[in-house]
Amino acid sequence: MCPAGRPRAAATLAEGTRTGKEGSRVARSRKVTVSTDAAGHTAGWAETDLAPAVAPAPDRTAAAFFDVDNTMMQGASIYWFARGLASRNYFTTTDLARFAWQQLRFRLLAREHAGDMSVAKEAALAFVEGWRVDDVERLAEEIFDEMMAPRIWAGTHQLAQRHLDSGQRVWLVSAAPVEIGRVIATRLGLTGAIGTVAEVVDGAYTGRLVGELMHGPAKAEAVTQLAAVEGLDLARCAAYSDSANDLPLLSAVGRAVAVNPDGTLLRQARQHGWEVRDFRTGRRAVKIAVPSTAAAGLVVGAVTAGLALQRRRRAG
Repeated sequence: MCPAGRPRAAATLAEGTRTGKEGSRVARSRKVTVSTDAAGHTAGWAETDLAPAVAPAPDRTAAAFFDVDNTMMQGASIYWFARGLASRNYFTTTDLARFAWQQLRFRLLAREHAGDMSVAKEAALAFVEGWRVDDVERLAEEIFDEMMAPRIWAGTHQLAQRHLDSGQRVWLVSAAPVEIGRVIATRLGLTGAIGTVAEVVDGAYTGRLVGELMHGPAKAEAVTQLAAVEGLDLARCAAYSDSANDLPLLSAVGRAVAVNPDGTLLRQARQHGWEVRDFRTGRRAVKIAVPSTAAAGLVVGAVTAGLALQRRRRAG
């Protein structure tokens, strides 16, 4: 059974060109499937090129969806990506420290209103402009190995592996750029990633988004669209997250699991009888580099400023 509201179209976005028919794939350097539903919601996802050494009998109608930040890894993937760029002198540690403070302030004050979302989106647009996809993916691979891999929650990774072992597909769902999500999924041996999609022309980012930031309700919309394209029954699917921001996603599937939950999600999980898994240590678990959506956009802005400065230095 497929969910209602089947997407009007799903096409592979390869270097800025939409091609193919619903559910198609093309063998190009950038493989991002973009889907738009009847309500005009646009979502994008990218598969990895991995195949298990010994493939179990496939379970075609069930899958698992994992949030990334503080669910699959400690902290925010975009933050660690920024740290990696800073270590390569793409921007300064002062820029990074300023972002870290802004991130904490936004989370404590819960300032994710429309104005802040606008700031986040504008920052996201600026981040990618002029950069080549292969350069971003190469940097993401290096930075994952250096800074993200040690911060993967082993317990969450094992949960994902159980789904793979049962023949189900496993997707990451993140507000980070889909190329970064795809790198993380590849390194973890997962099926693919749903993420924020940026337009690409001639192998380089134009600075324009395709659709919206992958956050909150957008995650549920994207999962629903992917399910329609891939023939998944959401009632047989599972979703894992640490944040109450992902309640729409958790509510869209048949099995919701709160992983390292914040206080609001923990209360909701208890109310709904959802499973809770906590892999943090200490009497009071401290979250590392937890982003709000606006703050995630702000780190992108900090990265952008650094990248622009670095390009000017190199040009000079």
